[in-house]
Amino acid sequence: MDSIYMLRGRLEELYGRNSKLFDKILQFILAISTFMIINDHVGYMKVAATPVVSFGLAVVCTFLPLSMTVVTATALILLHMYSVALGIFAMTAVLFLVMYIFYLRLAPKMAVIVLLTPIAYFLKIPYVIPVACGLMASPGSLVAIICGALVCHMMEYVKKAAANIEGADIKSLLSQATDYVSKVFQNKELWVMIIAFIICFFVVFTLRRASIDHAWKVAVVAGTVANVVVIVTGDIALGVHSSYGTLVGGSIVNLVVGLVLEIFFFSVDYTRGERLQFEDDEYYYYVKAIPKVSVTKPEKTVKRINARQETEIMDADAVRKKSDISSGRLGNSRRPVPKRGQSVKRHDMKEVDKMLLTQSLRKDLNLRD
Repeated sequence: MDSIYMLRGRLEELYGRNSKLFDKILQFILAISTFMIINDHVGYMKVAATPVVSFGLAVVCTFLPLSMTVVTATALILLHMYSVALGIFAMTAVLFLVMYIFYLRLAPKMAVIVLLTPIAYFLKIPYVIPVACGLMASPGSLVAIICGALVCHMMEYVKKAAANIEGADIKSLLSQATDYVSKVFQNKELWVMIIAFIICFFVVFTLRRASIDHAWKVAVVAGTVANVVVIVTGDIALGVHSSYGTLVGGSIVNLVVGLVLEIFFFSVDYTRGERLQFEDDEYYYYVKAIPKVSVTKPEKTVKRINARQETEIMDADAVRKKSDISSGRLGNSRRPVPKRGQSVKRHDMKEVDKMLLTQSLRKDLNLRD
């Protein structure tokens, strides 16, 4: 775990140094993913459904507040609905107006949740959203979750019924709108999902704030189990046929996402927890203190190795010559140097050494031959 926490620290430092750049990159990815999903499911206006338009809108929204991405996505959906039928367009506009009234009043800063909910829905992991919001957000985020789920089912209905809706006469505007609203809001799968989202959110939100060890892990597991129970119960009671493969896969992703969020936002060391007690004139205070996990980076020591000192290699004759010069004994005691092509035998060299030593001693002792 220490290596994971060290990696988290490096990522936090990297994000801290380049936070604006990373925010813009993530905002661009979120915007282009939203526009591509919309064009893939309800892309009936061919001009607006091209990748060039999606890319251009994403670039523009990158440099605007995140709420403008929600507005742009809404406008794009309305354009596609207008291409399907006028009645669908009118009713969708009314529904969006109602959602914006509640959204702007109750959850004005939850634009990222409104955008992430359709993305998670079409990636077949919609149950991640209530778990993540229960860990990180407030109950006001439920409004954004419900709005996102409603938009997903609106697009799903239009995608399935577009073949029958296209080409309808404008005189049947009222019947188109009535049928559209009834099919969307009478969808049992939609209500089962919304109820599961609400229950899962409150289970996670309540448990992660509880004073128990490993609160976030317990909250994620309990919320995932509650979500599965509600979905299965709704399927049995209402005859809804949900995809159990998606349910199991989404539950596994819930656990993984919950663990990752805990590592990055709630890393504490329960082994060093303390329970403290205080009092004043009116109250006793019982406090449970749990320290955060802190991993010190290993200090790197750099050892400098000096450059190799070069050693002068000299032969024996040169050493003796330098020794004689330093002692002032070179004079007449210079060793005879053999001519080129001649060699000196080892015995002769010893005799020369003895002769030089004798001459040196006589000179020092002032002795004459």
